[in-house]
Amino acid sequence: MHHASIRTADIHRAIGFYELLGFQVCERFTAGITLGCWMEGLGGRIELLQVPEPRPAADAFHDEHYTGYYHLSFDLTDQVDDLPAWLEQLKAQFQQAAQTSASVQPLKVLLEPTQQMIGNHVYEVAFISDTDGLPLEFLRMMATLNNR
Repeated sequence: MHHASIRTADIHRAIGFYELLGFQVCERFTAGITLGCWMEGLGGRIELLQVPEPRPAADAFHDEHYTGYYHLSFDLTDQVDDLPAWLEQLKAQFQQAAQTSASVQPLKVLLEPTQQMIGNHVYEVAFISDTDGLPLEFLRMMATLNNR
């Protein structure tokens, strides 16, 4: 996959949010009348596009009848030893940034870290919300179980 594209109400606020997650702007461009950029980080690339007259996004995380885009997922297995500790550190980083900049909000956690079985793997899974309310999943594989 080349990138995942995210439409945003405020590209500068969104860039600040994703920079706090560890992304860096690698290209800036315009698409018609709107601003855009590619950002790289956490093993992938996203595209941010500013919407000139934005409407609120659907609540993909809480609306069980919603169909379509649900979330981006980032595998932190090789980068993090403890997902709950990583999330606490991220919350503190956002809180500190919010105290120094009015454009940064405290981190909105949709699901605190929890363990989940997927196939024969045990994962730690957490969800947060970006600046426009889009869900982002972070997971870390904890173990692989033998199927017998």
